[in-house]
Amino acid sequence: MSEILSQLWTPELQMAMTVFVVMLVILYVLSIVWVVRDAYLRGTMWYVWAIVALVPVVGIIAYCLLRPPLLQIDRDEQELEVALKQRQLMQYGECGNCGYPVEADYILCPNCHQRLKNQCVKCGHALDPSWTVCPYCATSLPAAPARRGARTTSHPHQQAAPQANPAGKAPLQGATRQQER
Repeated sequence: MSEILSQLWTPELQMAMTVFVVMLVILYVLSIVWVVRDAYLRGTMWYVWAIVALVPVVGIIAYCLLRPPLLQIDRDEQELEVALKQRQLMQYGECGNCGYPVEADYILCPNCHQRLKNQCVKCGHALDPSWTVCPYCATSLPAAPARRGARTTSHPHQQAAPQANPAGKAPLQGATRQQER
């Protein structure tokens, strides 16, 4: 039997087997390097995956099955895109009645026809309901009606705030004291 083996185990076959084993070792080392590099780029614990990859074949298969689907740079890019979309959506508001997205200059909700803003009678711009003057044409607006549930703090015996006189001087204190008596 050893004669048959010695006849088959020629120097050419020995060289071919040596090349094959060297190629397998190189492939094994390169696969460990690939796992470590890929795990690092995906933002996982690369040193743990390096230890797992030391187990021939099974370690690489386990990594391929369990690795994160996206590279870290791709995840960061997706987060930036989401933040950009959120910032773009913040330019718009939503209807307080139905939640439909509306633009800043809408006067009515296109979905439920709820009045969102007042309109200037002179220039036609959309105005916030709390404004008392149009910032576009300086037209005075009628006083906004008090909102439901708003508490008023004025009492009938409270005096109005003193008006500044044209000379820019404060009102006389003695005169207001005499009025109170």
